[in-house]
Amino acid sequence: MDNAIKLLLAEDEPALGQIIKESLETRHFDVTLCEDGEKALRKYHEVSPELLVLDVMMPKKDGFTLAKDIRKIDDTIPIIFLTAKSQTQDVVEGFTIGGNDYLKKPFSMEELIVRINNLLNRTKEQQQSEIIELSDFIFNFPKQTLQYKSENKVQLTHREAHLLFHLIKNKNKVLDRSLILNKLWGTDDFFSARSMDVFITKLRKKLKKDTNIEIINVRGYGYKLIC
Repeated sequence: MDNAIKLLLAEDEPALGQIIKESLETRHFDVTLCEDGEKALRKYHEVSPELLVLDVMMPKKDGFTLAKDIRKIDDTIPIIFLTAKSQTQDVVEGFTIGGNDYLKKPFSMEELIVRINNLLNRTKEQQQSEIIELSDFIFNFPKQTLQYKSENKVQLTHREAHLLFHLIKNKNKVLDRSLILNKLWGTDDFFSARSMDVFITKLRKKLKKDTNIEIINVRGYGYKLIC
């Protein structure tokens, strides 16, 4: 299953979890099944899945809380919630915290698979559009690489890539310091702010070959990428 798409499934009903796992594996998905949210978060870091299917009601850490934790470090991975809840506010909350789709129990496996494939196709199209020209640099956000003219590509860390992506999306505008700290670090406290300053310095060094690009500090507000 070397070429199989990695999927993380968090479901606390053993029978249902196994049925979903086996059904997806017959469609050539590589499925990691977890029975609670805490284990799912650990497995997320271990297996680097391409999509998450999360039951909302789980022991130790529920699906919404798990999604919030993952969204602090990864704002692109597709998330599908599974739930027996039908209240409108629950659906709204699921989308508000970063869910991409919401499937109410009971559901058919064919419907789940269609939704998974739709999300994966949408993500692939989005990633293809996120190869960005920045003056004489080519920034490949999905692969987290930065290339100056015809030189070798430089590999960025996860946070460097996401920070640069947000700077570029707000090019020539101020990127709010508190907003980006909460998005990428999960908090805007003093230590996280100092950490972000270090990442900004690293990005400046990587971009210094092009004199048309500058990252400036707008005191009291945030940073601005000028190009």
